[in-house]
Amino acid sequence: MQTPLAFLLVFLGGGIGSLLRFGIFLLLRPIDSKFPWATLLANALACFILGVVIALHTSGQMTDQRRMLIGTGFCGGLSTFSTFIAENWGFWEAGQSGPVAVYVLLSLILCAACLFLGLKTVV
Repeated sequence: MQTPLAFLLVFLGGGIGSLLRFGIFLLLRPIDSKFPWATLLANALACFILGVVIALHTSGQMTDQRRMLIGTGFCGGLSTFSTFIAENWGFWEAGQSGPVAVYVLLSLILCAACLFLGLKTVV
């Protein structure tokens, strides 16, 4: 589904997901901790919602439009981690443990390297 409606649905869902993530941050900010509880909660929530979306869509109980709005847009705005986990789950269910290990390690190493490079570019 690559129509103007699809782009609008992803846009709207992403905005709402981003606002929720920010709200979670504001809600948990008073907690005196060095652990990123808000991010952990947002990631876990997005993974749960994406799991429900995948299950509903796969069983034919959710339209492509709702999947775009909630799965791609909302969960993408709330956390891209949910997609990362869902993709790894797909590999795992297919019996492909090699790609799971490579994807996890590559994601961690590449994202850490990109963060480092971004920090060093600004400083």
